[in-house]
Amino acid sequence: MPVEMGMWRIDGDSPRRLARGVLPSEAALEDFLERDPSLLGEPLLVIGRQVRTPFGKMIDLLTMDGEGNLRVLELKRDRTPREVVAQVLDYGSWVTGLDRDRIIEIANNHLDTPFEEAFAEVFGAPAPDELNTELQLTIVATELDDSSERIVGYLRDFGVPINAVFFSYMEDDDRRYLARSWLAATNQSAGPAPTRKHSKKADWNGRDWFVTFGEGPHRAWEDARRYGFVSAGGGEWYSRSLRRLPEGARIFVHIPKHGYVAVGETLGEAKPFDEALVRSGEQWTRLADCDLSAPYEHHEPGEEPEEDDTEYVVPVRWIVNVPRSEAYWVKGMFANQNSAGKLRQQFTLERLTAHFGVNDESDEPRMTYSP
Repeated sequence: MPVEMGMWRIDGDSPRRLARGVLPSEAALEDFLERDPSLLGEPLLVIGRQVRTPFGKMIDLLTMDGEGNLRVLELKRDRTPREVVAQVLDYGSWVTGLDRDRIIEIANNHLDTPFEEAFAEVFGAPAPDELNTELQLTIVATELDDSSERIVGYLRDFGVPINAVFFSYMEDDDRRYLARSWLAATNQSAGPAPTRKHSKKADWNGRDWFVTFGEGPHRAWEDARRYGFVSAGGGEWYSRSLRRLPEGARIFVHIPKHGYVAVGETLGEAKPFDEALVRSGEQWTRLADCDLSAPYEHHEPGEEPEEDDTEYVVPVRWIVNVPRSEAYWVKGMFANQNSAGKLRQQFTLERLTAHFGVNDESDEPRMTYSP
């Protein structure tokens, strides 16, 4: 049975069915979806309209969800079910192989702002490190026939990530309405994702890392600036990624809810706070012997510490560091809750190296701590 949508207006005790209207054109529906892709039921970022493929065809709309997954939207227009399904599958065979760089190139050619800024504006968070891990194909129509239903349902049974949505246009005096109906529930799994041949992660330059410095009652950024270190602890989850930082890594330090405050080079691997050394000039000093404003302990005096409670410390030679009040942040920059990790996002790296005045040729210190 083909999908059909009805809508009734309640006047007193008598429902009155709204008249089915006709959209001026399916191009009008495409315009609606580009302006507000949430018509499909979730926030989406349109990263391309009429995207040209290598085989000379044009994808109506290429969108992205908040997880960085791509969705191909193809309008049925006046094509037969076989034609539109074959077309969207053809597009899917190309889109599934797009890597991060090509996706961002397509987006930047379509958007008025850089991709990372546009993503953060729509979803309220930076773009994920990995894009296009799960593709979705969606046929958009003003009506669905039983043949289209059979074909889409058959493909979904075999794990093809395809669905169909249709919009009904209705009129009520001088008011106009759009009603939406999906062929299959949008949270229904379409089966296992196809095997990927290309990495969808951004390339890593082998050198740059981010560090999240969580200020609070247990640690203080001014201590870290003054004595040259970063730290994390209070549980295995918090310290694990920091302990992976290698000696000689270039780190960009981020304070949550503020921004990036420093760039430096690690001088050693992470050590427990009681064993940690920091360097001043040519001298190494036990951090626990320094005049610190925070305790770097996660238990009350006299209490038995938890096994994984330790604060871990990495010594750092600061290249540039600034107070928290001068933190740098631009919408779309990368940050997450891990204490440390590889910094892959080119958008963030370009802005940080320019802001802090560093590059790959010269990392001479430009700013030092002053009480």
